[in-house]
Amino acid sequence: MIIVNAKVTTLDRQNPVADAIAIRDGRFLLVGSQAEVRAAAPEADIIDAQGRRVIPGLIDSHTHIIRGGLNYNMELRWDGVPSLSDAMAMLRAQVARTPTPQWVRVVGGFTEHQFAEKRLPTLEEINAVAPDTPVFILHLYDRALLNAAALRVVGYTKATANPPGGEIVRDAAGNPTGLLLAQPNATILYATLAKGPKLPPEYQINSTRHFMRELNALGVTSVIDAGGGFQNYPDDYRIIEKLHADGEMTVRISYNLFTQKPKEELADFSAWVKQVTPGQGDDVYRHNGAGEMLVYSAADFEDFRVERPDMPPNMEADLEPVVRLLAENRWPWRLHATYDQTIDRALDVFEKVNRDVPLAGINWFFDHAETISDRNIDRIAALGGGIAVQHRMAFQGEYFVERYGAKAAERTPPIRKIMDAGVPVGAGTDATRVASYNPWVSLSWLVTSKTVGGLALYPQHNRLDRETALRLWTEANTWFSNEEGRKGQIKAGQLADFAVLSDDYFSVPESDIVHLRSVLTALGGRVVHGEGDHASRAPELPAPMPDWSPVATVGGYYKTREARAKLTLNCGCANGCAVHGHDHAGALGAHVPASDSRTFWGALGCGCWAV
Repeated sequence: MIIVNAKVTTLDRQNPVADAIAIRDGRFLLVGSQAEVRAAAPEADIIDAQGRRVIPGLIDSHTHIIRGGLNYNMELRWDGVPSLSDAMAMLRAQVARTPTPQWVRVVGGFTEHQFAEKRLPTLEEINAVAPDTPVFILHLYDRALLNAAALRVVGYTKATANPPGGEIVRDAAGNPTGLLLAQPNATILYATLAKGPKLPPEYQINSTRHFMRELNALGVTSVIDAGGGFQNYPDDYRIIEKLHADGEMTVRISYNLFTQKPKEELADFSAWVKQVTPGQGDDVYRHNGAGEMLVYSAADFEDFRVERPDMPPNMEADLEPVVRLLAENRWPWRLHATYDQTIDRALDVFEKVNRDVPLAGINWFFDHAETISDRNIDRIAALGGGIAVQHRMAFQGEYFVERYGAKAAERTPPIRKIMDAGVPVGAGTDATRVASYNPWVSLSWLVTSKTVGGLALYPQHNRLDRETALRLWTEANTWFSNEEGRKGQIKAGQLADFAVLSDDYFSVPESDIVHLRSVLTALGGRVVHGEGDHASRAPELPAPMPDWSPVATVGGYYKTREARAKLTLNCGCANGCAVHGHDHAGALGAHVPASDSRTFWGALGCGCWAV
């Protein structure tokens, strides 16, 4: 395959720009001029990029794709939806489609601040559109909204006790209202969600394929999976392992193992170090080490609406044997830590272990680190660690400013300071239950410092230029999976993962970065996503299962009116269009003079131009 007529951003400092690429056997063969590339591969399949920007495939260093894939087809996404009225229209339409006893779930990826109304729906509004169908709406780490039908199904009554660190909000008579609060522990939110129906295995396979294709459509070709609560190894990895065995993965995954049992964390890792080794697998699916949960007593909570929690006095005693085991077995690890106080205590443990078992070369790192101090940045540098940052502040910045002030928010986290200290930094999303999986939301935040609600957080010295931000989403992230030099650049010999963008990342207005997509994405030189002129190159994807899935109608990340208009130029379909990712008027609540609004437009094609 060769790509011609392209604006190629290689991120290879010896060969930074090119206008053509040759690919052979899954790797970049030659990156240079059209004449050079055509001469090197005269028999190749030719793709005309039509002057578009081509970048290395994006790499998310912190996401929960394995767990997210098992549930993606069941979830209505409010990611990027601009108004509460739009969101409620989507909810109303999905309630009408969802059969008993299934739930309608909106599970993260949005914040009230993105809505024009700057608020969440009320419980009364949710009950009005869904009197009988259970509805569960998760908002960040702080709360979940359940309608009356959902309360009945999960069995919460006046007699149900509040769990530790959580609150079931009640009315004057003591009856649950449907509001669940993390105070500050989000376990009540996730444990309630876990009570809902699950998809059968064949549907989970389909769901994971659709989630991977959604990521491909945004230019993502690799991720590091950070495990997650209620995701047990190896049982909950059967689906992704089958997809790998069947050659149906379209995203490369390096996975970390996340302990599931409080007080039994050392037993978990002691068993796992005998079952799997870091790097075990191949370029598509491989083990990456431990975390982001190592021990429960070291996990701080990231709900900025409540006070910072202090870690218990037994944190160090719990953490040390686990870290020592990992270091002795040369297992990389990642540790969730929001606050500098948690990082400080964890570093005491790491430094103690390092005196006996040097940590150099293990590529361990902290996740999040929003309030890290300069002192602890230097301590991480001295131990050879890294920091993976995520755009959680794009979703929670307003709450942080409200509690701690705008001045404190100016370095949450201090990315430039961390980079200047020589600490490896990579970027990711922490999707799907909190922030959105859309990498362009993160890239927009890194460049502009703005939340999805429009609040500017950082002074210029803590913002990144566009190339630096892109490097954090590509080559820099390979350090965190021990794959440096194998991918992350468009460079001869590296894995041929790339994306052809819908618009030019380097020249669009800053406000438009968040709306970028990929019109063609390739993994190892194999096209895994295509839109418009490139749609026929992508492999056909089976329809979403079940047939009432929100993915079949509204898709994933919200597309703007302008994006939908561009898509309709190449669309003549008369029904809900899973290929192009848009929907018909009725599914988003538009009023049309027909009983079957999904097919009303008929020969006119999709009705998205009218939505």
